[in-house]
Amino acid sequence: MGKSYPTVSPDYQKALEKAKRKLRGFIADKKCAPLILRLAWHSAGTFDSKTRTGGPFGTMRFAAEQGHGANNGLEIAVRLLEPLKQQFPILSYADFYQLGGVVAVEITGGPEVPFHPGREDKPEPPQEGRLPDATKGCDHLRAVFGTAMGLNDQDIVVLSGGHTLGSCHKERSGFEGPWTSNPHIFDNSYFKELLSGDKEGLLQLPSDKALLNDPVFRPLVEKYAADEDAFFADYAVSHQRLSELGFADA
Repeated sequence: MGKSYPTVSPDYQKALEKAKRKLRGFIADKKCAPLILRLAWHSAGTFDSKTRTGGPFGTMRFAAEQGHGANNGLEIAVRLLEPLKQQFPILSYADFYQLGGVVAVEITGGPEVPFHPGREDKPEPPQEGRLPDATKGCDHLRAVFGTAMGLNDQDIVVLSGGHTLGSCHKERSGFEGPWTSNPHIFDNSYFKELLSGDKEGLLQLPSDKALLNDPVFRPLVEKYAADEDAFFADYAVSHQRLSELGFADA
């Protein structure tokens, strides 16, 4: 069974296409692709498959969710995007934030991620504590991404590759530095760096290194390090899946 997506009006679709063009220019100008991608992911990653709560439904607009420990710094992303969002009152915050994540990947050289509109804004944020902890290992990753969100092992590894963009900031996460030597280019260098070991000036979180010690995860790391096309193809699928958690279920 495929997903059944809601139908949006022609005016909504037109606004979406215009917003996408504006987001391309805005994100490129502000060099904020990693931050906008994190906003989209952290919005979607709160989904709980058992209770059907949380997920990519615009609740990051609330100060309460911005104040969650895992979201340090995301108030900057919300503040940056707000003037642009005001130009498109017809669009839901839910769609707008997820569209921003898709554009952030695209303009940094990554794959085109399919995007379907129609997410509705939920009236209140989910409870805190649903996002992954960077200090933990494979069991934790599977509990958060698998058991809670309903994603699979391949999704876990391929989405970890999103760390090819951006850096950690000590004041936000307790960690400091980029994962790759060019944190504004979306490519497969995250996996290459992971396999090559620690390097001065580059970051590897405990949750990154854990991928190397798991019999299912490691072969995927090796596959994506060797084949960027395979990474891009699988990434587009996993990113779309993440951005649609709890939305338009089959």
